[in-house]
Amino acid sequence: MDALAPDLWQRLLLRSPGDAALCPLYGPLLAPPSAPDGCFVLGRLAQSLDGRIATGSGDSHWISGEADIRHTHRLRALFDAVVVGAGTVRADDPQLTTRQVSGPSPVRVVLDTERRLGARYRVFRGAPTTLLLCADDRSTEDRVGSAHVIGVRRGGEGLDIGAVLAALARRRLRRIYVEGGGVTVSRFLAAGALDRLHVTVAPLLIGSGIPAFTLPPPPKLCDSLRFAWAVHRLGDDLLLDIPLQRCGVA
Repeated sequence: MDALAPDLWQRLLLRSPGDAALCPLYGPLLAPPSAPDGCFVLGRLAQSLDGRIATGSGDSHWISGEADIRHTHRLRALFDAVVVGAGTVRADDPQLTTRQVSGPSPVRVVLDTERRLGARYRVFRGAPTTLLLCADDRSTEDRVGSAHVIGVRRGGEGLDIGAVLAALARRRLRRIYVEGGGVTVSRFLAAGALDRLHVTVAPLLIGSGIPAFTLPPPPKLCDSLRFAWAVHRLGDDLLLDIPLQRCGVA
C-alpha cells in the first residue's frame, strides 16, 4: 500500500463512501466513530524486530524506512488531531505536519502533565494550531509559545485519557491520531481508548533500549489479550493493522 493513485488519495482525504473496500489499509480509518465519546482514536508506533522504539540514549532516527515515514504523514492528513507526549517532543523536536504528502496538517496536541516543556520546540512555533494539555493544577498560563494551554484532570501517572478525549471533542477534534511515544500510546491502550493500532516492525535489532509498550503485566499468560491483525508491506518494513475497538488491558 505504499503507492496510492492520486484520485484514490483525494477520495480518502474527502472521506468518500466505499473507500474501505478500495483501500484496506486506510479505508477502515474513515469509519464513523462508534464509541460513546464520539471519537475515533488510532495509536501508532514504529519498532525494531526486538520491540524497541529507540536506543537507550533515545535515538530513533530512523527505525523504519522512507515508506513508513510517508505512511505516518498520510495518517496525519486523515485525522483532525495528532497527539504526542512530552517525551517525544523533548527527544525528537517533531513538526507533526504533512510535509511529505498532499493534504491538511492536523491540530497538534502535546500531553505535558506537569507543564515542563519550554517554548523553544518547533511544535510551539507557527502553524498549524497546537494545544498543550497539562494537569488542571498546572495550567497557570494561557500560552506556551504559540500553543494554547488547556488544563484537564489527572489520572494515574499522567492525564486522565477520557478527559483528554473529552477536551478534544469539545473543540470538534474527534478523529484522534496518537503518534507516540511508547508511554503515551500505552496509556491510551491501557485505558481502553484506542479503536485501532498501527505497529510498524522494521528488520532491525537494537538489543536494548526503550520498549514499544509499557503496560500492566497480566497474572498469567492466558490472561493476556491476543489480537487479530492484517499485515501490509511498507518498503522493507511490515505494518501490523490491529482493530482494538476500545479494548483495554488495565
